[in-house]
Amino acid sequence: MSTRRQQQVSEFLREEISAIIQRELNDPRLGLVSITRVDMSPDLRYARAFVSVFGTEEEFAEAIAALKGASGFIRHQLKPRMRVRHIPEITFQSDRSMQHADTITRALNEIEWATPATETTESSEEKNDGE
Repeated sequence: MSTRRQQQVSEFLREEISAIIQRELNDPRLGLVSITRVDMSPDLRYARAFVSVFGTEEEFAEAIAALKGASGFIRHQLKPRMRVRHIPEITFQSDRSMQHADTITRALNEIEWATPATETTESSEEKNDGE
């Protein structure tokens, strides 16, 4: 269970890291990258940022590597924006929840498309039996 302060710092870091990635990092490996959430340690010295990348597995791995390499730059950019004694050490971790949700949505759409075809076949058979 995180404290209110941890939640506040987590949300602030999520917004600021996203802004830094979009505006200040000019790495071509960072295509469609979004920070989905940030978890803080109780002492606010460590942050784990969960990253979602739209693209292939190779693009995902390259984006995570680029973010890990840029973590020092991101911390440096956070220093004037944060009012804490210690700027948290940031680690980036993959978040595949968006890809998982997309897989589930596609499966549900396939089921939806398959179901009406079965129902129309049954209803046409019933009409033929009644004639």
